[in-house]
Amino acid sequence: MLFGVAAYTLWGLFPLYWPLLKPASPQEILAHRFLWSLVFVGVLIAIGHNWAKVRAVFRSRRTTLILSAAAVLIAMNWFTYIYGVNNGFVVETSLGYFINPLVSVVLGVAFFRERLRRAQWVAVALATIAVVVLTVDYGRLPYLALVLAFSFGFYGLLKKLAPVGSAVGLTVESGVLVLPAIALLAVLAARGELAFGQVSLGNTALLISAGVATAVPLLFFASAAHRVSLSTLGILQYLAPTLQLVFGLTVFGEPMPPVRLIGFALVWVALVIFSVDGLWVRRPLPWPEQPIPDLSGVPQDDPAVPRVSLRP
Repeated sequence: MLFGVAAYTLWGLFPLYWPLLKPASPQEILAHRFLWSLVFVGVLIAIGHNWAKVRAVFRSRRTTLILSAAAVLIAMNWFTYIYGVNNGFVVETSLGYFINPLVSVVLGVAFFRERLRRAQWVAVALATIAVVVLTVDYGRLPYLALVLAFSFGFYGLLKKLAPVGSAVGLTVESGVLVLPAIALLAVLAARGELAFGQVSLGNTALLISAGVATAVPLLFFASAAHRVSLSTLGILQYLAPTLQLVFGLTVFGEPMPPVRLIGFALVWVALVIFSVDGLWVRRPLPWPEQPIPDLSGVPQDDPAVPRVSLRP
Protein backbone atom coordinates (compact mmCIF):
# COMPACT_ATOMS: atom_id res chain seq x y z
CA MET A 1 0.00 0.00 0.00
CA LEU A 2 2.82 2.42 0.86
CA PHE A 3 4.58 1.66 -2.45
CA GLY A 4 1.35 2.43 -4.31
CA VAL A 5 0.69 5.66 -2.40
CA ALA A 6 4.31 6.73 -2.97
CA ALA A 7 4.10 6.08 -6.72
CA TYR A 8 0.87 7.97 -7.30
CA THR A 9 1.90 10.81 -4.97
CA LEU A 10 5.14 11.32 -6.89
CA TRP A 11 3.21 11.36 -10.17
CA GLY A 12 0.80 13.85 -8.60
CA LEU A 13 3.70 16.13 -7.66
CA PHE A 14 4.97 16.37 -11.25
CA PRO A 15 3.17 19.72 -11.87
CA LEU A 16 5.48 21.23 -9.26
CA TYR A 17 8.59 19.58 -10.73
CA TRP A 18 8.50 20.24 -14.50
CA PRO A 19 8.33 24.07 -14.24
CA LEU A 20 11.60 23.95 -12.26
CA LEU A 21 13.35 22.74 -15.42
CA LYS A 22 12.60 25.92 -17.37
CA PRO A 23 13.95 27.57 -19.50
CA ALA A 24 14.45 24.13 -21.04
CA SER A 25 11.79 23.49 -23.69
CA PRO A 26 9.39 20.53 -23.47
CA GLN A 27 11.35 18.86 -26.29
CA GLU A 28 14.62 19.14 -24.39
CA ILE A 29 13.05 17.94 -21.14
CA LEU A 30 11.63 14.91 -22.95
CA ALA A 31 15.02 14.09 -24.49
CA HIS A 32 16.74 14.32 -21.10
CA ARG A 33 14.00 12.17 -19.58
CA PHE A 34 14.78 9.30 -21.96
CA LEU A 35 18.55 9.76 -21.80
CA TRP A 36 18.93 9.86 -18.02
CA SER A 37 16.20 7.25 -17.48
CA LEU A 38 18.32 4.85 -19.53
CA VAL A 39 21.40 5.69 -17.45
CA PHE A 40 19.55 5.24 -14.14
CA VAL A 41 17.73 1.99 -14.95
CA GLY A 42 20.88 0.71 -16.69
CA VAL A 43 22.68 0.98 -13.36
CA LEU A 44 19.81 -0.85 -11.63
CA ILE A 45 19.85 -3.57 -14.30
CA ALA A 46 23.61 -3.99 -13.86
CA ILE A 47 23.30 -4.18 -10.06
CA GLY A 48 20.57 -6.81 -10.37
CA HIS A 49 22.46 -8.73 -13.08
CA ASN A 50 19.40 -8.53 -15.34
CA TRP A 51 21.04 -7.72 -18.68
CA ALA A 52 20.13 -11.23 -19.86
CA LYS A 53 16.44 -10.26 -19.56
CA VAL A 54 17.04 -7.14 -21.65
CA ARG A 55 18.85 -9.16 -24.32
CA ALA A 56 16.00 -11.68 -24.31
CA VAL A 57 13.57 -8.89 -25.19
CA PHE A 58 15.66 -7.82 -28.19
CA ARG A 59 15.94 -11.42 -29.38
CA SER A 60 12.15 -11.47 -29.80
CA ARG A 61 11.20 -9.42 -32.87
CA ARG A 62 7.55 -9.27 -31.81
CA THR A 63 8.33 -8.02 -28.30
CA THR A 64 10.85 -5.50 -29.62
CA LEU A 65 8.33 -4.07 -32.09
CA ILE A 66 5.60 -3.86 -29.45
CA LEU A 67 7.87 -2.11 -26.94
CA SER A 68 9.15 0.23 -29.66
CA ALA A 69 5.57 1.27 -30.41
CA ALA A 70 4.99 1.62 -26.66
CA ALA A 71 8.05 3.88 -26.44
CA VAL A 72 6.60 6.19 -29.11
CA LEU A 73 3.27 6.34 -27.27
CA ILE A 74 4.83 7.07 -23.89
CA ALA A 75 7.01 9.75 -25.52
CA MET A 76 3.83 11.35 -26.90
CA ASN A 77 2.24 11.11 -23.44
CA TRP A 78 5.23 12.59 -21.62
CA PHE A 79 5.67 15.45 -24.12
CA THR A 80 1.98 16.36 -23.95
CA TYR A 81 2.03 16.35 -20.16
CA ILE A 82 5.21 18.43 -19.88
CA TYR A 83 3.89 20.88 -22.48
CA GLY A 84 0.54 21.17 -20.68
CA VAL A 85 2.04 21.73 -17.24
CA ASN A 86 4.63 24.25 -18.42
CA ASN A 87 2.06 26.22 -20.44
CA GLY A 88 -0.67 26.62 -17.82
CA PHE A 89 -2.94 23.65 -18.55
CA VAL A 90 -2.47 21.65 -15.33
CA VAL A 91 -6.23 21.24 -14.78
CA GLU A 92 -6.73 19.92 -18.31
CA THR A 93 -3.86 17.44 -17.93
CA SER A 94 -5.42 16.15 -14.71
CA LEU A 95 -8.63 15.55 -16.66
CA GLY A 96 -6.71 13.27 -19.01
CA TYR A 97 -5.71 10.96 -16.20
CA PHE A 98 -9.20 11.00 -14.72
CA ILE A 99 -10.56 9.85 -18.10
CA ASN A 100 -7.82 7.27 -18.71
CA PRO A 101 -9.41 4.34 -16.78
CA LEU A 102 -12.59 4.70 -18.81
CA VAL A 103 -10.58 4.82 -22.05
CA SER A 104 -8.89 1.58 -21.00
CA VAL A 105 -12.34 -0.01 -20.61
CA VAL A 106 -13.30 1.04 -24.15
CA LEU A 107 -10.02 -0.32 -25.53
CA GLY A 108 -10.69 -3.61 -23.77
CA VAL A 109 -14.00 -3.85 -25.62
CA ALA A 110 -12.46 -2.88 -28.96
CA PHE A 111 -9.36 -5.09 -28.90
CA PHE A 112 -10.05 -7.91 -26.45
CA ARG A 113 -13.81 -8.25 -27.01
CA GLU A 114 -14.48 -7.66 -23.35
CA ARG A 115 -18.14 -7.21 -22.49
CA LEU A 116 -19.18 -4.19 -20.46
CA ARG A 117 -21.63 -4.42 -17.62
CA ARG A 118 -24.52 -1.95 -17.50
CA ALA A 119 -22.82 0.23 -14.89
CA GLN A 120 -19.67 0.43 -17.03
CA TRP A 121 -21.71 1.58 -20.04
CA VAL A 122 -23.28 4.28 -17.86
CA ALA A 123 -19.80 5.42 -16.74
CA VAL A 124 -18.52 5.59 -20.32
CA ALA A 125 -21.63 7.49 -21.43
CA LEU A 126 -21.21 10.04 -18.62
CA ALA A 127 -17.54 10.53 -19.53
CA THR A 128 -18.54 11.13 -23.16
CA ILE A 129 -21.11 13.72 -22.09
CA ALA A 130 -18.43 15.33 -19.91
CA VAL A 131 -16.11 15.72 -22.91
CA VAL A 132 -18.93 17.43 -24.82
CA VAL A 133 -19.59 19.80 -21.89
CA LEU A 134 -15.88 20.62 -21.55
CA THR A 135 -15.63 21.19 -25.30
CA VAL A 136 -18.36 23.81 -24.98
CA ASP A 137 -16.57 25.38 -22.01
CA TYR A 138 -13.10 25.48 -23.60
CA GLY A 139 -14.44 26.44 -27.02
CA ARG A 140 -12.42 23.52 -28.39
CA LEU A 141 -11.88 19.83 -27.77
CA PRO A 142 -9.86 19.25 -24.58
CA TYR A 143 -7.20 17.77 -26.86
CA LEU A 144 -4.44 17.70 -24.24
CA ALA A 145 -6.61 15.59 -21.93
CA LEU A 146 -7.69 13.30 -24.77
CA VAL A 147 -4.13 12.79 -26.06
CA LEU A 148 -2.97 11.95 -22.52
CA ALA A 149 -5.86 9.54 -21.91
CA PHE A 150 -5.64 7.70 -25.23
CA SER A 151 -1.84 7.60 -25.51
CA PHE A 152 -1.54 6.10 -22.03
CA GLY A 153 -4.49 3.80 -22.70
CA PHE A 154 -2.87 2.40 -25.86
CA TYR A 155 0.47 2.24 -24.02
CA GLY A 156 -1.15 0.03 -21.38
CA LEU A 157 -2.70 -2.10 -24.12
CA LEU A 158 0.71 -2.72 -25.72
CA LYS A 159 2.30 -3.48 -22.35
CA LYS A 160 -0.42 -6.06 -21.83
CA LEU A 161 0.56 -7.70 -25.13
CA ALA A 162 4.24 -7.81 -24.14
CA PRO A 163 4.43 -8.02 -20.34
CA VAL A 164 7.97 -7.46 -19.06
CA GLY A 165 9.34 -6.17 -15.78
CA SER A 166 9.15 -2.44 -15.09
CA ALA A 167 12.92 -1.83 -15.08
CA VAL A 168 13.51 -4.04 -18.11
CA GLY A 169 10.64 -2.44 -20.02
CA LEU A 170 11.82 1.10 -19.25
CA THR A 171 15.37 0.12 -20.28
CA VAL A 172 14.17 -1.16 -23.65
CA GLU A 173 11.82 1.78 -24.28
CA SER A 174 14.48 4.33 -23.32
CA GLY A 175 17.08 2.47 -25.40
CA VAL A 176 14.84 2.56 -28.47
CA LEU A 177 14.50 6.36 -28.28
CA VAL A 178 17.86 7.34 -26.79
CA LEU A 179 19.51 7.98 -30.19
CA PRO A 180 16.65 10.24 -31.39
CA ALA A 181 16.85 11.99 -27.99
CA ILE A 182 20.59 12.62 -28.38
CA ALA A 183 20.03 13.82 -31.95
CA LEU A 184 17.36 16.25 -30.73
CA LEU A 185 19.72 17.61 -28.07
CA ALA A 186 22.41 18.06 -30.74
CA VAL A 187 20.01 20.02 -32.96
CA LEU A 188 18.97 22.24 -30.05
CA ALA A 189 22.64 22.85 -29.21
CA ALA A 190 23.40 23.78 -32.82
CA ARG A 191 20.54 26.29 -32.75
CA GLY A 192 21.72 27.74 -29.45
CA GLU A 193 18.46 26.64 -27.78
CA LEU A 194 19.95 24.09 -25.36
CA ALA A 195 19.49 24.90 -21.66
CA PHE A 196 21.59 21.97 -20.39
CA GLY A 197 24.88 23.26 -19.02
CA GLN A 198 24.05 26.83 -20.07
CA VAL A 199 21.71 28.18 -17.38
CA SER A 200 23.01 27.11 -13.98
CA LEU A 201 24.43 24.15 -12.14
CA GLY A 202 21.07 23.67 -10.41
CA ASN A 203 19.16 23.59 -13.70
CA THR A 204 21.62 21.05 -15.12
CA ALA A 205 21.24 18.85 -12.03
CA LEU A 206 17.45 19.03 -12.29
CA LEU A 207 17.54 17.98 -15.97
CA ILE A 208 19.72 15.00 -15.06
CA SER A 209 17.35 14.13 -12.21
CA ALA A 210 14.53 13.73 -14.75
CA GLY A 211 15.73 10.15 -15.17
CA VAL A 212 15.35 9.42 -11.47
CA ALA A 213 11.98 11.20 -11.38
CA THR A 214 10.82 8.96 -14.22
CA ALA A 215 12.11 5.63 -12.97
CA VAL A 216 11.44 5.76 -9.23
CA PRO A 217 7.60 6.04 -9.39
CA LEU A 218 7.52 3.24 -11.99
CA LEU A 219 9.57 0.98 -9.72
CA PHE A 220 7.36 1.84 -6.74
CA PHE A 221 4.31 1.05 -8.85
CA ALA A 222 5.75 -2.31 -9.93
CA SER A 223 6.42 -3.19 -6.28
CA ALA A 224 2.86 -2.25 -5.33
CA ALA A 225 1.31 -4.18 -8.24
CA HIS A 226 2.87 -7.41 -6.95
CA ARG A 227 1.59 -6.92 -3.41
CA VAL A 228 -1.88 -5.36 -3.44
CA SER A 229 -5.10 -6.16 -5.24
CA LEU A 230 -6.14 -4.62 -8.55
CA SER A 231 -9.11 -3.06 -6.79
CA THR A 232 -6.78 -1.21 -4.43
CA LEU A 233 -4.61 0.00 -7.30
CA GLY A 234 -7.74 1.09 -9.15
CA ILE A 235 -8.70 3.37 -6.27
CA LEU A 236 -5.16 4.64 -5.69
CA GLN A 237 -4.75 5.71 -9.32
CA TYR A 238 -7.08 8.67 -8.75
CA LEU A 239 -4.64 10.12 -6.21
CA ALA A 240 -2.31 11.51 -8.91
CA PRO A 241 -4.86 13.45 -11.00
CA THR A 242 -6.55 14.69 -7.80
CA LEU A 243 -3.26 16.19 -6.62
CA GLN A 244 -2.67 17.64 -10.09
CA LEU A 245 -6.11 19.24 -10.06
CA VAL A 246 -5.56 20.72 -6.59
CA PHE A 247 -2.19 22.19 -7.64
CA GLY A 248 -3.71 23.57 -10.83
CA LEU A 249 -6.41 25.41 -8.90
CA THR A 250 -4.35 26.56 -5.91
CA VAL A 251 -0.67 26.86 -6.84
CA PHE A 252 -1.12 27.87 -10.49
CA GLY A 253 -4.43 29.72 -10.05
CA GLU A 254 -6.16 28.19 -13.08
CA PRO A 255 -9.88 29.02 -13.41
CA MET A 256 -12.71 26.58 -12.77
CA PRO A 257 -15.86 28.20 -14.19
CA PRO A 258 -19.25 26.56 -13.46
CA VAL A 259 -19.55 24.78 -16.82
CA ARG A 260 -16.06 23.29 -16.45
CA LEU A 261 -16.92 22.19 -12.92
CA ILE A 262 -20.01 20.42 -14.28
CA GLY A 263 -17.83 18.59 -16.81
CA PHE A 264 -15.41 17.45 -14.12
CA ALA A 265 -18.31 16.47 -11.85
CA LEU A 266 -19.69 14.21 -14.59
CA VAL A 267 -16.28 12.53 -14.88
CA TRP A 268 -16.11 12.05 -11.11
CA VAL A 269 -19.61 10.53 -11.01
CA ALA A 270 -18.58 8.19 -13.84
CA LEU A 271 -15.47 7.16 -11.90
CA VAL A 272 -17.48 6.52 -8.73
CA ILE A 273 -19.88 4.27 -10.68
CA PHE A 274 -16.96 2.54 -12.37
CA SER A 275 -15.07 1.97 -9.10
CA VAL A 276 -18.08 0.80 -7.08
CA ASP A 277 -19.05 -1.59 -9.87
CA GLY A 278 -15.52 -3.00 -9.96
CA LEU A 279 -15.39 -3.46 -6.20
CA TRP A 280 -18.81 -5.13 -6.22
CA VAL A 281 -17.82 -7.60 -8.94
CA ARG A 282 -14.54 -8.45 -7.19
CA ARG A 283 -16.12 -8.86 -3.75
CA PRO A 284 -15.28 -12.21 -2.10
CA LEU A 285 -18.03 -14.78 -2.28
CA PRO A 286 -19.34 -16.01 1.08
CA TRP A 287 -18.00 -19.40 2.11
CA PRO A 288 -20.88 -21.85 1.71
CA GLU A 289 -21.95 -23.60 4.86
CA GLN A 290 -21.27 -27.31 4.66
CA PRO A 291 -23.48 -29.75 6.56
CA ILE A 292 -21.67 -31.79 9.18
CA PRO A 293 -22.43 -35.48 8.65
CA ASP A 294 -24.00 -37.41 11.50
CA LEU A 295 -21.49 -40.12 12.34
CA SER A 296 -23.00 -41.12 15.67
CA GLY A 297 -23.10 -44.83 16.04
CA VAL A 298 -20.63 -45.43 13.21
CA PRO A 299 -17.34 -47.05 14.29
CA GLN A 300 -14.53 -44.59 13.60
CA ASP A 301 -12.08 -47.34 12.71
CA ASP A 302 -14.31 -48.52 9.86
CA PRO A 303 -12.13 -48.19 6.72
CA ALA A 304 -15.24 -47.54 4.59
CA VAL A 305 -16.00 -44.33 6.48
CA PRO A 306 -13.97 -41.31 5.21
CA ARG A 307 -12.06 -39.25 7.74
CA VAL A 308 -13.79 -35.90 8.36
CA SER A 309 -11.76 -32.82 9.31
CA LEU A 310 -13.61 -29.99 11.00
CA ARG A 311 -10.80 -27.54 10.21
CA PRO A 312 -11.68 -25.03 7.44
